[in-house]
Amino acid sequence: MPSYTVTVATGSQWFAGTDDYIYLSLVGSAGCSEKHLLDKPFYNDFERGAVDSYDVTVDEELGDIQLVKIEKRKYWLHDDWYLKYITLKTPCGDYIEFPCYRWITGEGEIVLRDGRAKLACDDQIHILKQHRRKELETRQKQYRWMEWNPGFPLSIDAKCHKDLPRDIQFDSEKGVDFVLNYSKAMENLFINRFMHMFQSSWSDFADFEKIFVKISNTISERVMNHWQEDLMFGYQFLNGCNPVLIQRCKKLPEKLPVTTEMVECSLERQLTLEQEVEQGNIFIVDFDLLDGIDANKTDPCTLQFLAAPICLLYKNLANKIVPIAIQLNQVPGDENPIFLPSDAKYDWLLAKIWVRSSDFHIHQTITHLLRTHLVSEVFGIAMYRHLPAVHPIFKLWARRLERAAQVQLMVLFLLPLKANATGGGGHVQMVQRAMQDLTYISLCFPEAIKARGMDSTEDIPYYFYRDDGLLVWEAIKTFTAEVVGIYYKSDQMVVEDQELQDFVKDVYVYGMRGKKTSGFPKSIKTREKLSEYLTVVIFTASAQHAAVNFGQYDWCSWIPNAPPTMRAPPPTAKGVVTIEQIVDTLPDRGRSCWHLGAVWALSQFQENELFLGMYPEEHFIEKPVKEAIARFRKNLDTIVSMIAERNKNKKLPYYYLSPDRIPNSVAI
Repeated sequence: MPSYTVTVATGSQWFAGTDDYIYLSLVGSAGCSEKHLLDKPFYNDFERGAVDSYDVTVDEELGDIQLVKIEKRKYWLHDDWYLKYITLKTPCGDYIEFPCYRWITGEGEIVLRDGRAKLACDDQIHILKQHRRKELETRQKQYRWMEWNPGFPLSIDAKCHKDLPRDIQFDSEKGVDFVLNYSKAMENLFINRFMHMFQSSWSDFADFEKIFVKISNTISERVMNHWQEDLMFGYQFLNGCNPVLIQRCKKLPEKLPVTTEMVECSLERQLTLEQEVEQGNIFIVDFDLLDGIDANKTDPCTLQFLAAPICLLYKNLANKIVPIAIQLNQVPGDENPIFLPSDAKYDWLLAKIWVRSSDFHIHQTITHLLRTHLVSEVFGIAMYRHLPAVHPIFKLWARRLERAAQVQLMVLFLLPLKANATGGGGHVQMVQRAMQDLTYISLCFPEAIKARGMDSTEDIPYYFYRDDGLLVWEAIKTFTAEVVGIYYKSDQMVVEDQELQDFVKDVYVYGMRGKKTSGFPKSIKTREKLSEYLTVVIFTASAQHAAVNFGQYDWCSWIPNAPPTMRAPPPTAKGVVTIEQIVDTLPDRGRSCWHLGAVWALSQFQENELFLGMYPEEHFIEKPVKEAIARFRKNLDTIVSMIAERNKNKKLPYYYLSPDRIPNSVAI
């Protein structure tokens, strides 16, 4: 009788093993085997991290093995099991790999196909077509769309973490890591004693050092020492944790009535302000999205305030960006003066602090939450609904999008909301407004840079976010083009891939709410456009998230440089600001500690982090794809070396887009 050797690999994450009964059936072209209990006497099968082998003898020839069925039946208590893969050695000595990388919950069953990626047109056998269809039908019942807030991208239908399908829940250690990171922040930063001191102001700027940890040669320490300087202020718009707002000013806006006479002392080329604009030396950051947003009113004992500044910046003769004018609200007037570097020291400093606070709010809610987490969740849900596990694009994305659901992320953002001026509803208003500007082209990194007039490396030589981002974007695009070329031999194959087209349509209809102005495609018709689309998804979920997430402690831990709230309204006149007024405007001791703990925890990598280009799970088994992955890794390694060489001896190294610091997944 034919005999097969079955090798079963259990995951190594917490609670991956099981004591339940595991049964296996083989489905071949000539027949189906009986169920076989996988069990060895006096042996603890399916332990965490174990690789177990079993001999399975069948009554008759099965032909070519098409499917492997795994059933889990309760032994004592319900016991989830994470199955990595099954390898089958046939009677002929051939090895067939059946990747799984999924949880089997309750008394569940899972049916696996071999690891070869297949488009729907490749499946001609009825049983394989049926398996493909049933998998998507099951997934579409599990992954349902829901409106979290009006105007938001739709999210997954789940009210809490336990409602999520098991495969996209945080691993236990992921959740524990974040909680421990936050707890460690409270303990290691020695801020527990200040946590409940709300309404208690700091004495002066130096007093903030009581909750600030100095670590030699770090960016955060340099920020603490130089945050008041105009050069440091301007540099952050290029290479801080929100380097996506600055744009070249093509025309001075009427709502900012600044004149040459006002900024003459800041201009270095003996030109008028208008001439500097024409030569491309003036830049602008406009926080108009914050205009009219409701400030946090959840604490009746503390009033909190927001502003909507306009900041004009200048490229000096050293090619450095410095601020030259700040107006703290959108409508000009006598009570909304334009603050200048020539003003009194504390007038100018407080104006810059207001800009930094506004930048923090846009960064957390729009740049970070909306444009990486919520967008990636849309891609993730649509992927599960329309791409079966055997689809090459599912295999390409599985590790990047499997935990993108935003329900689990609420803990990350609710923690700092207590300390944020946009908490209590303002952050919702911000996302609703920002959805108007969320376009497909704005997620295409090179086009987004060009749209802001920031693409010239000669004119703007110190924009490392741009330089490194373009390198990573091109590496990803080259890789995706290779993968597309392996599975799609013509543009017509792209058009005829109905699963792919349904995925793209779902993103447009539910993620972007069917808005034509979003520019998101309803369908994809060429291999080139498919490669671009895949690049957008991967870059957003990995590189873009890394660029705006992991620098938060560096740039936001020194509270005066990134205040999460302001406790007094913006000044309406010049010459009246004092150091005492600034300190009383900045966050109190309690809110400062909440903020510091949050940015520390969010900035930490998880243990066993997987970085860009790493594919430890063998979703792909074909040699051409494995070779493409190897070339991708080699390209990324070259970029790592280039960035490391540039950063040598820099007082402010930029490393957030170094591929060895870009996690594969957005969901942390």
